[in-house]
Amino acid sequence: MQSILKISTRHVFPSFRRSLATDLSIPWRTAYGGKYTVTLIHGDGVGPELMEYVKAAIRCVRAPVDFEEIPLSSNVASDDLFERAVTAVRRNGMALKGNISSQNTSQSLNVLLRTRLDLYANVIRCKTSPVVPTRHSDIDIVVVRENTEGEYSSLEHESVPGVVESLKIITRAKSLKIARFAFEIAKHDERKKVTAVHKANIMKLSDGLFIECCREVAQEYPDIKFDTMIVDNTCMQLVNRPTQFDVMVMPNLYGNIISNLCAGLVGGSGFVAGSNYGDHYAIFEQGTRNTGIGIAGKNIANPSGILFAAANMLKYLGLDQHCSTIKNAVLSTIQEHKLKTPDIGGTATTTEFIQCVLNEIVKMTPTIGFDYQMQRTTKAFPYKNID
Repeated sequence: MQSILKISTRHVFPSFRRSLATDLSIPWRTAYGGKYTVTLIHGDGVGPELMEYVKAAIRCVRAPVDFEEIPLSSNVASDDLFERAVTAVRRNGMALKGNISSQNTSQSLNVLLRTRLDLYANVIRCKTSPVVPTRHSDIDIVVVRENTEGEYSSLEHESVPGVVESLKIITRAKSLKIARFAFEIAKHDERKKVTAVHKANIMKLSDGLFIECCREVAQEYPDIKFDTMIVDNTCMQLVNRPTQFDVMVMPNLYGNIISNLCAGLVGGSGFVAGSNYGDHYAIFEQGTRNTGIGIAGKNIANPSGILFAAANMLKYLGLDQHCSTIKNAVLSTIQEHKLKTPDIGGTATTTEFIQCVLNEIVKMTPTIGFDYQMQRTTKAFPYKNID
């Protein structure tokens, strides 16, 4: 199938292609050991088209990254292709992923990927930016979501006709692990408070165990304030007074809801990046895991979220300057050039927006690229501060 980017560049930015032809033909610095290889999972909806723009941004910033592409989506899903994706992430250690719709599959492939790779922590940072007007200012919340159990355990059955049971699994081991992860983020980023979100007033055993584990871990971090909040009250408080929150930790389903709510407070699904961490692997994606099927092919998708996710991936690899360049190029496009896609109050098309971003990246990037060092395998805390 012909590349989406080739189609776009031929018809939308011919002058841009000419301006880059000479610059990108010049070799740039590569550290001893060559380049990183990252798994690229296309996903559904706007995923495939946005991944082409991500590859262009990585190329423009001269990052030492090659992609192993896996065209996994709900439309072409198969056991073999899914196993290829799992093997590729295990081989490369990380992936950049578009969201996969669950409409054509018996189980969510997103959930299966996270459980097979034991990506137990999902993290999104929701921070207000001066480039996108919002109702509240000074929001800076890190949402930490347990990623592998809870209501997403995929344990459902029809006990008798017309009666379906769905099992919610909460374990002490994984609750302790996600609680410690949240407190380590707070310690790493010098944050003041961790709030555990729950419904233990109703689910006294399952959520009760989760809160008990959070309290146990909190005792190991006496310098960080800890409190708890019932999930329904949390939603109201987020809408009313979101600045009271700092780091939030919660089981799987609540994390899905709270993440989307927080993303809406700071600009929407197209403006927030997410990341998933395990002990050995990481996957980066948009924060709200929205496929955007309804806007696919319409040239109106906001590429900011997936570009921020790609930048966070570069930071995970130790490529801090490459990361900052991509993020600054996106912000400059919105603030200096006044280009916004419809979801954040503008009229720009995706290709107009991305053309400006790529031009900004070229301006900010040295001809022979940024200096860097290849990262060695480490057992250090995997999370790196998301700007």
